[in-house]
Amino acid sequence: MSCWLPCWGTAHEGDPVSAAISSGPRLKAWLGPAVLLSLVLLLELCTRAGWVNAVLVPPPSAVALRVFTVVRAGSVIEPLGRTLYLLAVAYAIGCLLAIGVGVLMGRFRRVHGLLEPLVEVLRPLPKPALLPPLMLFLGLGDTMKITAVALGVFFPVLINTIQGVRGVDPVLVDVARTFQHSRAALLWKVVLPSAMPLVLAGMRIALGIALVLVVIAEMMAGTGGIGYLIIDLQRSFRVVDMYAWVVILAVLGYALNEVFVRIERRAIHWSGTRAG
Repeated sequence: MSCWLPCWGTAHEGDPVSAAISSGPRLKAWLGPAVLLSLVLLLELCTRAGWVNAVLVPPPSAVALRVFTVVRAGSVIEPLGRTLYLLAVAYAIGCLLAIGVGVLMGRFRRVHGLLEPLVEVLRPLPKPALLPPLMLFLGLGDTMKITAVALGVFFPVLINTIQGVRGVDPVLVDVARTFQHSRAALLWKVVLPSAMPLVLAGMRIALGIALVLVVIAEMMAGTGGIGYLIIDLQRSFRVVDMYAWVVILAVLGYALNEVFVRIERRAIHWSGTRAG
């Protein structure tokens, strides 16, 4: 029987409704960059009109030109490489230690009861507050910076690892034991894959913390890296150069987050969650 009633709830290709639905995701994708560009243009207008002190807040066009000059001249390579080296080493150490300790605390109640008081005492402590005592004991070199950043990375990954391990479905564990898997196989094939979404969420949070801490450590130690360069330019009142390196640092943070999100999506493609 043919349908003689109009299909009011169906949107056909070419209709205004379907066009609006298909343009929705594209509109959302452009909305964020449009807002950012609008704010930059507004700041440019304010500085050019004299509403903002251009000596303290230079026009974004001048900062962009300086960023282009620094990148083209290759001056960005050494400070950026220095900061990335410290960040990578400290981040790897902090994550590996946190995952190892977190698995033990999540799987064994005695280990959890033994270490939880120490964790809960140190975890709320602001990690920049540890920089002065670390400078006294470890000096101003790379060891102090790596230790400070690794401590900042450790606790977010640790807490998420514990929660992830404790949240493993007991049915999966029982099935693995039924098939007579060893403890190592149970850990590697069941516990870690099930806890991986929470572990990666903690690692993503820790990545931002690590970048903040490595810059603060470089500023306080005064020995190389983007953080030292920014504070040195501020003290020399080279404002445009200072803002240019702040922009470079912001781009670095954005790029690191994007790379991590892509890795996270590949690592947990089997889960129902999507990294955002």
